[in-house]
Amino acid sequence: MPDRLSLKFLGTGNAPGVPVHGCRCEICRMAVFNSELRREPCSALLSVNGHDILLDAGLPDLKQRFPDGALHSILLTHYHPDHVQGLFPLRWGVGKTIPVYGPDDAEGCGDLFKNPGILAFSDLKPLQRFRLVGMAVTPVSLVHSKKTLGYCFEYRTIKLAYLTDTVGLPKPTWAFLRHWRPDLMILDCSFPPQANPPKNHNDLNLALAIHANIKPVRTILTHIGHELDVWLHEHRECLPDDISVASDKDRIELEMIGGDLAINLNYPTIEATS
Repeated sequence: MPDRLSLKFLGTGNAPGVPVHGCRCEICRMAVFNSELRREPCSALLSVNGHDILLDAGLPDLKQRFPDGALHSILLTHYHPDHVQGLFPLRWGVGKTIPVYGPDDAEGCGDLFKNPGILAFSDLKPLQRFRLVGMAVTPVSLVHSKKTLGYCFEYRTIKLAYLTDTVGLPKPTWAFLRHWRPDLMILDCSFPPQANPPKNHNDLNLALAIHANIKPVRTILTHIGHELDVWLHEHRECLPDDISVASDKDRIELEMIGGDLAINLNYPTIEATS
């Protein structure tokens, strides 16, 4: 079996999404008519060994997207509504229990813990590695207004880090990532470059600094706000070649071919390195 991971971005937006209700900026006005510019709540689908793992659950139509048995499990970064709101109707389904992993947050969101339905919640601790469908998964702490975890996936020789929502990184996470060195890093970047340090989410300055320090083969930005989209509309050429911005429905495949790593975006190869 080849060394291969697949990641599909189901949503790449911050909490307001794109278009923002009532906003008249250029991007929001265009997104009303152009679905390719829209951004749903930040989430992704990781596929490995024939199993699908949902990363965050903010899409409201999860029960329509994923029939009974389609999801192996769900990994939550945190319990803000835009990352868990799809669980509220899903829990009342019938059929197989769905394991849901997330940070140790006693508050959770609403009454999810009190009335979990078919969802089986389990707490994870930072830097306590566990196994999931043949992968090693290491949760790492992030810096946010609620307890938040990023996830570092290692499947055979492939390393993928998924880091949202965060503003900068805490010291233990810095140390882990510098040693671990992901091949692909999916990173929160909600805002264009700011004059003052942002709160809760990276701006582009912070995201670029994290990329430069961790040195993955490639970084893809997600959790995008409309302000960053407006800025990128005029400055996209300012991004380094090894950093790109995700859009909803983008799909990435990571595969080892003859000892080299190929990172394919929407399946045209975008780079291959030793």
